Amino acid sequence: QARPRWALDLSGGESVLKRDKERIVAELAERLRSSDTLIVADYRGLSMVEIDEVRTKLLAHGARFSVVKNTLTRLAAEEAGVGALPELLDGPSAIAFVGDGDMVGVAKTLSETARRTKVLAVRGGILQGSPIDAKAVEDLAALPPADVLQGQVLGAIVGPLNAIAALVNAPLQDLVGLIDARIEQLQSQEPEPQEA
Repeated sequence: QARPRWALDLSGGESVLKRDKERIVAELAERLRSSDTLIVADYRGLSMVEIDEVRTKLLAHGARFSVVKNTLTRLAAEEAGVGALPELLDGPSAIAFVGDGDMVGVAKTLSETARRTKVLAVRGGILQGSPIDAKAVEDLAALPPADVLQGQVLGAIVGPLNAIAALVNAPLQDLVGLIDARIEQLQSQEPEPQEA
């Protein structure tokens, strides 16, 4: 029996779909491997405009925000060796992938979006290889921005060094003062040359 002309030819369609899934898993696995920090959120209820707004803000902090398919992400996590990730994939999931970006800025953006929209729900993530829960993401968001934090750390290091330098310099300055005073004293005690 001849097939109607309008009937779709699905032969080979399955293999195309399989190749697409394999490509997506490979890309996700590579992104997982190259990200120091991942923050997973439930985006259910956000509009596309709100998702794009979050993406734009996260890009400014050096992160990519992607809506992911849980089954493919679980496969990618297994391939990339990120064993803690599948536990966070329950329901509609979006992941902020942070490579060299500002993880504090990313956590702040997601936490602020969750508070503002009352829709986005941060589930947790992986911070430099260690699993974290939603509370830890909130704690991360409460930290000062990276540049302020770096300044505070630098201040904590430089402050004591300046104190040490002052302690070392004070005796040296005193010693130089003592030597100068002794030279002046010796010069004042020298007998004046007598003329013959």
